[in-house]
Amino acid sequence: MTAAADTDQDWKADWQEVADAIGRDFLDGAISWGGDPVEPGAIRRYLEPLELDCALHTDPEVARSAGYRDVTMPATGVIAWTIPAAWRPGEVLFDSDDRDAQPVHSAINNADMPLGPRTTGFFGTDIELDFDREVVAGERIGRRGKRLVACTPKETGVGRGAFLTWESEIVVEPAAGAEPEVVGRIRIGTYAYVPHEKKEA
Repeated sequence: MTAAADTDQDWKADWQEVADAIGRDFLDGAISWGGDPVEPGAIRRYLEPLELDCALHTDPEVARSAGYRDVTMPATGVIAWTIPAAWRPGEVLFDSDDRDAQPVHSAINNADMPLGPRTTGFFGTDIELDFDREVVAGERIGRRGKRLVACTPKETGVGRGAFLTWESEIVVEPAAGAEPEVVGRIRIGTYAYVPHEKKEA
C-alpha cells in the first residue's frame, strides 16, 4: 500500500466513531418547535407562486367535508414550519459585518456535531418526508429527535468528509397535559466536509 493510500484510509478512519453512532438520537428526544403555528395566510402565500389550486388548502368548508378541522398545509411546505425562529427581539443574530459573516446560531448547520473530525463545509443533499396525516391550519409543529441513520465517508470535488443521513419525527404541539402527536417523519441528507485547499491561478 502506498503512502497516499495510507493517508486516504487515515482520514476515513477518523469518521469511524460517527459510523459507530448510527442509531443514536443526538437530541435525546428533545423537540424544537417551529417559530409560528401554521395559519391560513401563510398557506395562501405558499400557494401563490406555485398556483397550487387545491380546495383542501384554500376552502375551509371543503376541508371540513373531507374530515379536517380547517384547511391543510401542502406536504411540500410542512418542513418550513418545523424550523425554529432564527431571531427574537433582544437577540443578536449577526455579530460581524464581514462579507461572509455567518449567524451566531442556526437550526440548519452542523456546528453542534460532537463526534468525528471537525468540518468547516456543510450542505444539504436530499430530503424525504413521510406523513401519517395532514398538517392543519392552527397547529404548531416541530421536530423531535435527531437520529443518525447513515454515515458514508467520501472525498468529492469540494473536499473530504462524510454523507450523513438524519431522521426526526414531525410532531404537533399538544394541549396542556397531552403528549405530542407524531404526524410524520423527515430524513435529511447532508454532506459535512473539509474543503480542498484552493489552488492558485
